Amino acid sequence: MRVLIVGANGKVARHSLRHFKDSDKHEAVAMIRKEEQASELKELGAAETVIADLEGDISHAFNGIDAVIFAAGSGPHTGADKTVLIDLWGAIKTIDEAKKQGVNRFVMISAINVDDPEEAPEKMRHYVVAKKLADDHLKASGLDYTIVRPGPLTNDDPTGQLLIEEKIGHRNGEITRGDVGHVVFETVDKENTHHKVFEILNGEALLEEAIQHV
Repeated sequence: MRVLIVGANGKVARHSLRHFKDSDKHEAVAMIRKEEQASELKELGAAETVIADLEGDISHAFNGIDAVIFAAGSGPHTGADKTVLIDLWGAIKTIDEAKKQGVNRFVMISAINVDDPEEAPEKMRHYVVAKKLADDHLKASGLDYTIVRPGPLTNDDPTGQLLIEEKIGHRNGEITRGDVGHVVFETVDKENTHHKVFEILNGEALLEEAIQHV
């Protein structure tokens, strides 16, 4: 399976690439904005790279693609304008292009608790609303989607252990970026995750086994 990773230069996507590097089933096509990013991402695990910008034309990036992982994001601390362009419009554009080109498998990295934008701190509300609207667009797209909603992210070493539920709620917890990257990789070909939305934190279950029982 050839998997297009949108936002491949981001921290979570970089962790996913390491798993693709060791895979004999899948290969990653890293979508990047600058040619100088290519060599490092190939070293991490991308089979190839394609230059495209979410704020421009991305249609050529889908050539020969079987699945998409949307890992792009402006982050919760950027201004509302960039959040709208990347987390909302960029996601919608990618979903629509996948549908147009017959790429039916789509994995979205979202965020925990985005179904309740009014409960988010005011400074993060634009981010939460953008994520929710993008998720809703994907759910209505007809694609074989999975929406992964991680809790607060850390740069700690991956644990390989997971708490995964449809709705974790406001329980305290975090998850490493490495574990999120691993979850996304493991999810991409798991049919039991199709048309599912789930939240994740680090927990006690083995990551691979937890995903098998979504």
